[in-house]
Amino acid sequence: MQFHIENMTCGGCVRGVTKAIRSVDPSAEVAADIPTHKVDVTSARPAEAFLPALAGAGFEAVPV
Repeated sequence: MQFHIENMTCGGCVRGVTKAIRSVDPSAEVAADIPTHKVDVTSARPAEAFLPALAGAGFEAVPV
């Protein structure tokens, strides 16, 4: 699945996004692309499961 996170602009943001995603699924694979603000997540959990954790970390994510 993929998310667009407009306010992900640096490596610190990527760490925060990754931490939020892994708080929901510790085994999730996360690949972020800062210039496009896209995050690819490989997980058995549905995309909607990650949205509250990302919002709580300050990242408004939009499933793509």
